[in-house]
Amino acid sequence: MGALLLALVFVASLAGFCALSLAMDRHSEDVFGRGSTPGPWRRWLQLGGTLLLCVSLGASLRAAGSAIGWVLWLGALTATALATAGLLGCAPRRFHWIASAAAVVVLLGLLVCLLLAT
Repeated sequence: MGALLLALVFVASLAGFCALSLAMDRHSEDVFGRGSTPGPWRRWLQLGGTLLLCVSLGASLRAAGSAIGWVLWLGALTATALATAGLLGCAPRRFHWIASAAAVVVLLGLLVCLLLAT
């Protein structure tokens, strides 16, 4: 269960940062083309990104405890922020597919964690 929680920390952070970056006009244009803005989806992307980062924090605290969990979470945020920036720079057309896949993996990971906890 510990390895699953650690994976969930990183995948949830990646999906959260991807959602938050797609809520920005500049990154949305990079991914979907010029003139494309998130429009009415902006608030939902911001809310989803924030919730995913909170899921990441919860998984980190559950996996490593309250003392080391915060350090683990900050390390995961650093690594996934760099990965998000790299994806936006190297593969902007595939970015939303990778973000969607990460969100699906987070949902499946949460489901598995809930099933294993009972």
